[in-house]
Amino acid sequence: MSTRNRWGTLAAALGCAGLAATVVPAPALAASETFRDRLPQDEVIYFVLPDRFANGDPANDRGGLKGDRLATGYDPADKGFFHGGDFKGLAGRLDYIQGLGATAIWLAPIFVNKVVQGPKGQESAAYHGYWITDFTDVDPHLGTKADFKALVDAAHARGMKVYLDIVINHTADVIKLKECEGRRCDYRGKADYPVSRRGGVSGAAINAGFAGDADGSTENFAKLTRPDFAYTPYVPAAEARVKKPDWLNDPIYYHNRGESDFVGESSLYGDFAGLDDLYTEHPRVVAGFIDVYGQWIDEFGIDGFRVDTARHVNPQFWQAFVPAMLDRAKKRGIPNFHIFAEVADPDPVTLARSTVVDGFPAPLDFAFQQAATEVVAGKAGTDRFARLYAADALYRGGETAGVQIPTFLGNHDMGRFGRRLLKGHPDAPDAELVQRDVLAHAMLMFLRGAPTLYYGDEQGFTGDGDDKDAREDMFASKVDVYNDNRLIGGKPGSADRFDPTAPLYRALAGMAKVRAADPALRSGRQVIRAAGDKPGLLAVSRLLQGREALVLFNTGQVPVEAPVEVETTSATWRSAVGACAPAAAAPGSYRVTIAPLDYKICVSEGAPQ
Repeated sequence: MSTRNRWGTLAAALGCAGLAATVVPAPALAASETFRDRLPQDEVIYFVLPDRFANGDPANDRGGLKGDRLATGYDPADKGFFHGGDFKGLAGRLDYIQGLGATAIWLAPIFVNKVVQGPKGQESAAYHGYWITDFTDVDPHLGTKADFKALVDAAHARGMKVYLDIVINHTADVIKLKECEGRRCDYRGKADYPVSRRGGVSGAAINAGFAGDADGSTENFAKLTRPDFAYTPYVPAAEARVKKPDWLNDPIYYHNRGESDFVGESSLYGDFAGLDDLYTEHPRVVAGFIDVYGQWIDEFGIDGFRVDTARHVNPQFWQAFVPAMLDRAKKRGIPNFHIFAEVADPDPVTLARSTVVDGFPAPLDFAFQQAATEVVAGKAGTDRFARLYAADALYRGGETAGVQIPTFLGNHDMGRFGRRLLKGHPDAPDAELVQRDVLAHAMLMFLRGAPTLYYGDEQGFTGDGDDKDAREDMFASKVDVYNDNRLIGGKPGSADRFDPTAPLYRALAGMAKVRAADPALRSGRQVIRAAGDKPGLLAVSRLLQGREALVLFNTGQVPVEAPVEVETTSATWRSAVGACAPAAAAPGSYRVTIAPLDYKICVSEGAPQ
């Protein structure tokens, strides 16, 4: 049988279990409960770049600035500039987001940014939000603080949480280094350029009595008065007071050692792509950011933080910051404030270290992302997941901590899962791509962790690559390289992309309802029941209070029929998704059948009483 005949038409694909799930209505919260009572693992997170989502107020497209795009940052036809999305646009599309099943919205940084950066001819705008100058206000391209409050209040009124993406490692590129004007400043290390000497070990003595970064006391850092130990930093007159709070304008609060090579010492002390690297060992910086971000919790009732570039900040900073934020949130009546770190590494050991050493409750799960890509978009066996989850014991709190780790398939930096799917299966018909995409998202939704959806994936976005190429517009785009992209389950072109009938949107909405209806799928202990070194069966049990939800995936292209080990008390079964046998074949053994590139969920309440 040919591949095309095997997969049939797209309409046939819509009949797979992932798109025609048996949906149990989500239970309503008890009268005494509110959205604040939900645990981090109960959320389905929707990550969005506000500038690329919906334009609710064209009057703020240029951020109140005048001039050309290099002055205003606005050019909706260029993928590297502002396109017009804003808070009002997001607020007007909450029905769409909630209809998808998302319960928390993670916003890319919303703070005031340096509008345009980059060398002449290579300029780009700060539409993404990561070039912050003012940490105390919102970027005017997105609206006002009143607009932001209206968005947060509207989300909360629906029982939806709002997470902010925060940055502490760096600010916008404002500080200049005299020794390398107009060119890259190579990293100058601590051994060759100690803080105690100006311009190298043979330079004049400075910062007398400073005992180094290991002593984080105010008394010690009071002796650090000169920032010119490696380079000579200065702030251009035109930007002398551009940063807020005002203390951020003093170069003494930055490392000033040149560009990071992202290895060794420079990973902590170097500038991230030219951005001003903060001296996060300094107690003024620690106290300053605790106050800055605590104010956002106090003023708006924010429900969580995603922390950008967390691995490039010293652990001692996080050991002070994370507990302070959790305490601030509890005092604001937010008991389940979620803080998760960006540690861009697929090694579970590195990810776990961020919880054990840095003290984060969870990292973004780059290890899951790689495993899912290799298994569904690539050719790896399902035992790839068994190896992944064996490392959960390394996290602070052990395996039980795994349930709150945000899992994801793609993002604004590394690109979309759909792009990897197209690269791995360039000749596959759309129906097969839809099935594979649904399968990957079922893994995201039903395996341990807090599933995190990247905006547009539910409409089949694929992108041309990473970074700017993966930050498409949800509204009708004017960017040619966005409009010619192949969509999984959709048609290319310039159009609004808020279609609740799109196949992937429908599939995800169905999954979210199934997940919301079963606590075991959110918080249950996870046990790998079956996995192999080739594409095929992955069977996983989620166990909670005598209940067993058996989640079955077939990553191969032939049907699977096999016995699967289950709890000996799991005697009778019912279907949550797909067709399930009504009873175990014997105590501890359950026979399953599953079609190619499909998934199903079978549930047992335990032995009959």
